Amino acid sequence: MSALLYLDTSAVLRAVLEAGVSPEVEQRIAQARVLMTSRLSLVEVARALLRLRVAGAASEAVLADAAREVDSLWARCVIWELTAKVCELAAQVAPLKPLCTLDAIHLATYLLARRRLGEEVSLLTVDQRLEEAAASV
Repeated sequence: MSALLYLDTSAVLRAVLEAGVSPEVEQRIAQARVLMTSRLSLVEVARALLRLRVAGAASEAVLADAAREVDSLWARCVIWELTAKVCELAAQVAPLKPLCTLDAIHLATYLLARRRLGEEVSLLTVDQRLEEAAASV
């Protein structure tokens, strides 16, 4: 397991909203010495919880529990900002992979974290396209 773990939004949502579905995701988060994510994740997770509330797809109790778990997770995370450097790399990264814009931003942030902190930074995602793109760069 990696001591330094970059979380994309899909991993956070899986761990918080679908506990038990992917125990390896929860285990890697629990065992990481340092968690990191993009500021983008905070926005994406908040929007996902809001969509669930508006759609009536989850009870208020479930959403309140999820919000507490997310807040606890964010308290453990180093938040990487959306900088010009992140955006410039996102525009160029994995040109042959079918990544959406937000995944390209996650990939760029992860790659910059590895450049700054070293190869021990690993990516935790449940998004197969993002995982494949990360493996190809």
